[in-house]
Amino acid sequence: MMLIYSSPATWDALSQEERDQLERDHAELYRELVRSGEWVGGHALADPSRSIGVRVRGGVPITSDGPYAEIKEHLAGYDVVDCDSLERALEIAARIPDAALCGVEVRPIMEVTGMEM
Repeated sequence: MMLIYSSPATWDALSQEERDQLERDHAELYRELVRSGEWVGGHALADPSRSIGVRVRGGVPITSDGPYAEIKEHLAGYDVVDCDSLERALEIAARIPDAALCGVEVRPIMEVTGMEM
Protein backbone atom coordinates (compact mmCIF):
# COMPACT_ATOMS: atom_id res chain seq x y z
CA MET A 1 0.00 0.00 0.00
CA MET A 2 1.25 3.46 -0.88
CA LEU A 3 0.24 5.93 1.83
CA ILE A 4 0.30 9.38 0.27
CA TYR A 5 0.95 12.35 2.54
CA SER A 6 0.20 15.99 1.86
CA SER A 7 0.41 19.35 3.53
CA PRO A 8 -2.04 22.22 3.06
CA ALA A 9 0.86 24.68 3.07
CA THR A 10 2.67 22.75 0.34
CA TRP A 11 -0.49 22.40 -1.76
CA ASP A 12 -1.40 26.07 -1.32
CA ALA A 13 2.08 27.10 -2.50
CA LEU A 14 1.55 25.39 -5.87
CA SER A 15 0.30 27.32 -8.86
CA GLN A 16 -2.80 26.10 -10.67
CA GLU A 17 -0.57 24.91 -13.51
CA GLU A 18 1.52 22.86 -11.06
CA ARG A 19 -1.62 21.34 -9.52
CA ASP A 20 -2.94 20.46 -12.96
CA GLN A 21 0.40 18.84 -13.85
CA LEU A 22 0.31 16.76 -10.65
CA GLU A 23 -3.15 15.50 -11.59
CA ARG A 24 -1.95 14.61 -15.10
CA ASP A 25 1.11 12.83 -13.67
CA HIS A 26 -1.10 10.85 -11.27
CA ALA A 27 -3.46 9.88 -14.09
CA GLU A 28 -0.61 8.72 -16.33
CA LEU A 29 0.92 6.60 -13.56
CA TYR A 30 -2.45 4.99 -12.80
CA ARG A 31 -3.02 4.21 -16.50
CA GLU A 32 0.39 2.51 -16.64
CA LEU A 33 -0.33 0.49 -13.49
CA VAL A 34 -3.71 -0.62 -14.84
CA ARG A 35 -2.08 -1.71 -18.12
CA SER A 36 0.63 -3.64 -16.25
CA GLY A 37 -1.96 -5.34 -14.02
CA GLU A 38 -0.38 -3.93 -10.85
CA TRP A 39 -3.22 -1.55 -9.94
CA VAL A 40 -5.52 -2.89 -7.22
CA GLY A 41 -7.23 0.32 -6.12
CA GLY A 42 -6.96 3.52 -4.16
CA HIS A 43 -8.67 6.74 -3.21
CA ALA A 44 -8.00 10.32 -2.26
CA LEU A 45 -9.15 11.17 1.24
CA ALA A 46 -11.17 14.20 2.34
CA ASP A 47 -9.47 17.04 4.17
CA PRO A 48 -8.52 16.12 7.77
CA SER A 49 -10.92 18.78 9.06
CA ARG A 50 -13.72 16.45 7.95
CA SER A 51 -12.42 13.51 9.98
CA ILE A 52 -14.03 12.17 13.13
CA GLY A 53 -11.96 10.34 15.72
CA VAL A 54 -13.50 7.40 17.56
CA ARG A 55 -12.18 5.99 20.83
CA VAL A 56 -13.84 3.61 23.24
CA ARG A 57 -13.32 4.35 26.93
CA GLY A 58 -14.99 2.20 29.55
CA GLY A 59 -17.06 0.55 26.83
CA VAL A 60 -18.44 3.91 25.66
CA PRO A 61 -17.61 5.25 22.20
CA ILE A 62 -16.37 8.85 22.28
CA THR A 63 -16.10 10.87 19.07
CA SER A 64 -14.16 14.04 18.35
CA ASP A 65 -14.21 16.29 15.30
CA GLY A 66 -11.21 17.14 13.20
CA PRO A 67 -7.85 15.44 12.93
CA TYR A 68 -6.66 13.25 15.76
CA ALA A 69 -3.64 15.45 16.45
CA GLU A 70 -2.29 18.81 15.42
CA ILE A 71 -0.45 17.98 12.22
CA LYS A 72 1.28 19.73 9.39
CA GLU A 73 1.20 16.72 7.08
CA HIS A 74 -1.72 14.33 6.80
CA LEU A 75 -2.70 11.15 5.02
CA ALA A 76 -4.20 12.45 1.79
CA GLY A 77 -4.88 9.17 0.03
CA TYR A 78 -3.67 5.69 -0.72
CA ASP A 79 -2.96 3.38 -3.61
CA VAL A 80 -2.88 -0.39 -3.44
CA VAL A 81 -0.64 -2.17 -5.92
CA ASP A 82 0.25 -5.81 -6.40
CA CYS A 83 3.81 -6.00 -7.64
CA ASP A 84 6.58 -8.58 -7.73
CA SER A 85 9.05 -7.00 -5.30
CA LEU A 86 9.73 -4.33 -2.74
CA GLU A 87 12.05 -2.69 -5.26
CA ARG A 88 9.18 -2.36 -7.74
CA ALA A 89 6.91 -0.96 -5.02
CA LEU A 90 9.54 1.66 -4.18
CA GLU A 91 9.92 2.51 -7.87
CA ILE A 92 6.16 3.09 -8.13
CA ALA A 93 6.10 5.14 -4.91
CA ALA A 94 8.87 7.39 -6.23
CA ARG A 95 6.73 8.13 -9.30
CA ILE A 96 3.74 9.28 -7.27
CA PRO A 97 3.91 13.07 -7.64
CA ASP A 98 3.34 13.65 -3.93
CA ALA A 99 6.66 11.93 -3.17
CA ALA A 100 8.36 15.12 -4.38
CA LEU A 101 6.12 17.34 -2.22
CA CYS A 102 5.64 15.66 1.16
CA GLY A 103 6.11 11.93 0.96
CA VAL A 104 4.81 8.47 0.23
CA GLU A 105 5.09 5.59 2.67
CA VAL A 106 5.25 2.03 1.33
CA ARG A 107 3.74 -0.50 3.70
CA PRO A 108 3.00 -4.16 2.98
CA ILE A 109 -0.56 -5.31 3.61
CA MET A 110 -0.65 -8.14 6.10
CA GLU A 111 -2.44 -11.34 5.27
CA VAL A 112 -4.65 -12.13 8.25
CA THR A 113 -5.71 -15.72 8.74
CA GLY A 114 -8.72 -16.96 10.67
CA MET A 115 -10.96 -14.07 9.68
CA GLU A 116 -13.13 -15.65 7.02
CA MET A 117 -15.52 -13.24 5.35
